[in-house]
Amino acid sequence: MFVRIVKMSFHAKNIHEFEEIFAGKKTLIKASKGCTLLELYQDKTNPEIFFTYSYWKREEDLDNYRNSALFKEVWAKTKVLVNDKPKAWSVNKIVSLS
Repeated sequence: MFVRIVKMSFHAKNIHEFEEIFAGKKTLIKASKGCTLLELYQDKTNPEIFFTYSYWKREEDLDNYRNSALFKEVWAKTKVLVNDKPKAWSVNKIVSLS
């Protein structure tokens, strides 16, 4: 399993629209094959910055999602709202305590 972290920054006037897009598609994204967790975070000091965390069983599962019609639809609506180039990391989870 690995974690995909994506950092996005939005114009303040576009935050609500992004949140609506995410709310409307989050269940479908989470239902993608191999996705075991999906989370959205907002920075505490800069409300224009958001992070998505998604957990995937295999890299192939993430690749399949990124090539899906769902991703293309969500990304087409989201990319016009950002005010900076998104940054993304794929990381291996080493330790998790709960």
